[in-house]
Amino acid sequence: MKKIEGGITAPQGFVAAGVKSGIKKSGKEDVALIVSQVPAAAAAVFTQNKMAAAPVLISRENAAKGKLRAIVVNSGCANACTGERGLIDARLMVTTTANLLGIAEDEVLVSSTGVIGVTLPMDKVLPGIEAAAAGLSVNGHEQALHAIMTTDTFPKVCAYELTLGDTTVKIGGVAKGAGMIHPNMATMLSYVTTDAAITAPVLQQALNAAVNKSFNMITIDGDTSTNDTLAVLANGLAKNSLIDNVSHPDYAAFCEALTNVLIELAKLVVRDGEGATKFLEVNVSGAASQEDAKTAAMAVAKSPLVKTAFFGEDPNWGRILCAVGYSGAQADPARTSLRIGGIPVVSAGLGVKPDLEALRTAMSASDIVVEIELGIGDYAATVWTCDFSYDYVKINAEYHT
Repeated sequence: MKKIEGGITAPQGFVAAGVKSGIKKSGKEDVALIVSQVPAAAAAVFTQNKMAAAPVLISRENAAKGKLRAIVVNSGCANACTGERGLIDARLMVTTTANLLGIAEDEVLVSSTGVIGVTLPMDKVLPGIEAAAAGLSVNGHEQALHAIMTTDTFPKVCAYELTLGDTTVKIGGVAKGAGMIHPNMATMLSYVTTDAAITAPVLQQALNAAVNKSFNMITIDGDTSTNDTLAVLANGLAKNSLIDNVSHPDYAAFCEALTNVLIELAKLVVRDGEGATKFLEVNVSGAASQEDAKTAAMAVAKSPLVKTAFFGEDPNWGRILCAVGYSGAQADPARTSLRIGGIPVVSAGLGVKPDLEALRTAMSASDIVVEIELGIGDYAATVWTCDFSYDYVKINAEYHT
């Protein structure tokens, strides 16, 4: 794959816009539109949180039909835990978008992000959607990206060009998220566009596989949001051979490209974890099963004690083994080894005398790899996370106020 510019409007036939409607107290962009100029196959995954937000409930219904043309998003208010009023407002966002674009209501996906338990200021949202529809452009991807951000400190975007058969295809993606990240499907909000020709059922299979290797392998704070949404639109304008089953010769290449895009976006979310100073990659190998490998890695990655130790650059390896031990994964101390930043610190369940200078250097790095060998089986998993800093507490202690 070749990296290109353009984000979500890099693929043919996609336009976007982001506007300032006054929802955010900061006065920054807060309403976004992403539109395919032709019908597009669609696939999506959503939060499994039982307190799912109103836009998630509406979008689940529309995405299930496998065809979408537009995505409308607001930031600054999650429209979650808002009862019947929230559903009415989410549907009105859909209806307004559909009418402005001249498309069917079930071709619109709606998302919201921000404070939970607050109703949308529709007197601001609806004019925002109208302004965004009027400003749609192939150059509007940057404004759209900023309009979906909340506590993010930098935009998360990528785009690639690849070859399927003898056809050039493009794929682009954006994501937002920095806190309340422990996906059980995807991330806070993420949208992917492509001009590849692929049927909706096969696209859904590719997305499910890609999510399990990307967004479902990250955690920042162990909290699964009420609004998590990840959607992919494929409008077929590249005119490659239609990928209509998983046995198609181009399916594997497309699935790999989608997976790589989602992994890149997922890592960017972790790097922007609220108050984060360290990017941590937790590798577990030698597990009895794939589930055990992920379970052990995720337990380490979301442990507050492990995360604070890395913030303090304290090689307190007992916290890591403790997390493995309570994770529920099969483990045997006598077979367990641990390396931090490539430095051996545990062998057969016992601490080894490390090269202290090398270990200090490893712990002071911004990117640190933690390797845990369980010595039981042949399965492995990688989870990406970050540390907990003083700023994480400050940001979240003051988020609502």
